[in-house]
Amino acid sequence: MSTRKLNVLPSKDPISGGELHVSELHCDESDVSIRGHFEIPRYARLDAEQSKFLETFLRCRGVINAMERELGISYPTVRARLDALLQALDLTPVKEDGPRKDKTAETKRIVDLLERGEITAEEAKARMKEVSR
Repeated sequence: MSTRKLNVLPSKDPISGGELHVSELHCDESDVSIRGHFEIPRYARLDAEQSKFLETFLRCRGVINAMERELGISYPTVRARLDALLQALDLTPVKEDGPRKDKTAETKRIVDLLERGEITAEEAKARMKEVSR
């Protein structure tokens, strides 16, 4: 493999702003060239800030509160940048399977039922396990 430094692949024509494509690939080791019309991968089309955000997201394993700490920004800002990244990659977010349970409210309701004697300790324990799933 060659030791020369490679340039960053531009995704837009610097003159017209039009879309670019890769027309030749070359291996220095074998001196083989492949010509054709190759699409630039969607991730290579991200600007430097979007690429850095994506790398941070991956390093944080998608944990948003870790992103907040790492980047020193608020939850709404992380979400806004994540939405912008999805848009830049032409991706649609996955829809959740319905409303999330409010674990705190459900836990309080179970404790209230237990305190009023409407359920047994065993029933409360079983319901708490369900809430934690």
